[in-house]
Amino acid sequence: MLDYLARRILMMVPTLIAISVITFIIIQLPPGDYLSTMIAEMESQGEAVDPAKIEALRAHYGLDQPMWIQYLRWATGLLQGDFGYSFEYQLPVSDVVGDRVLLTIVLNFATILFIYLVSFPIGIYSATHQYSVGDYGLTFIGFLGLATPNFLLALILLYFANVWFGTSIGGLMDPSYIDQPWSLAKVLSVLEHLWVPVVVIGTAGTAAMIRRLRANLLDELQKQYVVTARAKGLPPFRALMKYPLRMAMNPFIADIGNMLPQVVSGSAVVSMVLSLPTTGPMLIGALQSQDMYLAGSFLMFLALLTVIGMLVSDLALAWLDPRIRLGGGTAR
Repeated sequence: MLDYLARRILMMVPTLIAISVITFIIIQLPPGDYLSTMIAEMESQGEAVDPAKIEALRAHYGLDQPMWIQYLRWATGLLQGDFGYSFEYQLPVSDVVGDRVLLTIVLNFATILFIYLVSFPIGIYSATHQYSVGDYGLTFIGFLGLATPNFLLALILLYFANVWFGTSIGGLMDPSYIDQPWSLAKVLSVLEHLWVPVVVIGTAGTAAMIRRLRANLLDELQKQYVVTARAKGLPPFRALMKYPLRMAMNPFIADIGNMLPQVVSGSAVVSMVLSLPTTGPMLIGALQSQDMYLAGSFLMFLALLTVIGMLVSDLALAWLDPRIRLGGGTAR
């Protein structure tokens, strides 16, 4: 196990380096840079542009240097914990991000927890009660969840949260707690506002996971080893939990690496609709304005989540399924 962990961690280093190079190149592919975008906006508003000042700013930020030098400056800063300087906000990236990363992690962790806690009991019930009234009803609700756009569901829940509970979900906390130090009252305010975005973002993922778990579990329940276990008198619950459910969970454990960045990126539109202070809207704005250091830091955050998620999913699969071996080879 330790040898496998060491190999995987060593593989993560060149993987992240390659991702950082590709990310930086893609951000730089559009013509111009942040200052070019700013000049175009100023000219469209009829404002005068001082070429000398623009060239001075380009030299100050290193935008007049070749791309490889700009990349090395950024990558070296990442290794030292310096994520660069945000042109749009005129602040270091670490100061701009602030609590947004923490709130994004809390929101997405709660969303993933919601997806698993809701989908697994429903998926197991649908598979073990195939073609029952409950199965048809839950299937219908699942199709609704897949068909309803997240932004539409967000608008509906905004209305009902305000009418039924008197909670104005315009952010993840009451406006009085913004830019205030963390306290118990601020945490409770976050929890009060958290349930709407969690339900909105997690609905589509929950519906899809229910359908997949139902199909996988139905396939396992029809296999010969389950029939043999039942014939030998193994209690139904134990016959379900010991092997069929574990085998049906393999695709979901393998998807952990993909789920983390998908939830983070998929919450961007919902965050814009609900005015949530997360990283999604800021990432979209940074890409639009070619704020390369801010956008690159976010994209590297997503890449790190993916790599760590893949490692966690591989370790969980080896623990869950005895047929899988970390070192390869055939199990005897």
